[in-house]
Amino acid sequence: MLGCLIYLNYWHNLEKKYAAAPTSRLGRFTGYYLLYFIPFACAFFLQLLFFKDCSYYKDAWFWIILFLAPALFSFRVNFNWHQQWLINTWSGPIRLFYLHCLNWVVRVFVLLIPVFFIWFIKDKNIQPFYGTKALDSLRPYLLMLLVMIPLLVVAGTQKDFLQVYPKAKLIDKIPMQNWMDKGRYIVFELCYGFDFVSIEFFFRGFLILALMRICGMHCIIPVACFYCAIHLGKPMGEAISSFFGGSFLGIVVYNTGSIWGGLIVHLGIAWMMEAVGWIGVILGKVKPI
Repeated sequence: MLGCLIYLNYWHNLEKKYAAAPTSRLGRFTGYYLLYFIPFACAFFLQLLFFKDCSYYKDAWFWIILFLAPALFSFRVNFNWHQQWLINTWSGPIRLFYLHCLNWVVRVFVLLIPVFFIWFIKDKNIQPFYGTKALDSLRPYLLMLLVMIPLLVVAGTQKDFLQVYPKAKLIDKIPMQNWMDKGRYIVFELCYGFDFVSIEFFFRGFLILALMRICGMHCIIPVACFYCAIHLGKPMGEAISSFFGGSFLGIVVYNTGSIWGGLIVHLGIAWMMEAVGWIGVILGKVKPI
């Protein structure tokens, strides 16, 4: 199923043509909703063919989360009601800086506020807010980051990777007159990293920990499929690896009840990708002798 999705996206521009292309807000919301809902739902119902213990479809909360979760993420992707104020307030290259930074920050709350209400109604008396349980040790997650370094170095040699990363090169056109101006790169990277807080709480915290009480381990693969679908606008290698990374982090949270380790890994990889991207850009500017 995911192979078909990857093929349709990277050979026939599925996401660009049918999700991102509509000009109306409703059209874009619907396009992204279907892009997320179809692999998420199909992965659940395909498991009915292989496992005899899939009785989760009898639970009302399963259906609520199944239909609501893609809607929440599609709403987050298309949320832009604050942008007109930013456009009216700033002009020139600096506008791009504020648009990106505030988009990431605002969309964290756009996603986590409804998730908090779901937890308050459904799981408040059962577990702490999704994934906030403390970690026993940081060592396994730091080792995971160490293992990722050679893979990221290889990725940094790929053209499609360097077309996307580093994200911070978007603000290269802003005049940098002193060291405080250059501090915008740090602010940009911190806001970029803050966005991953909502991603981890949503996919590993909310979807895994809310659904595991309904579906058991059968929630891990569908959530990873959903997670893969949100990467279809990124380089193909990143989209493919996101399924395996999402599955792995889902297993970690399923067994630990905590998202902090996954957040450390996710943030670490994201910032290492930025660093590798910068190195690739710098080396790309050096002409061979």
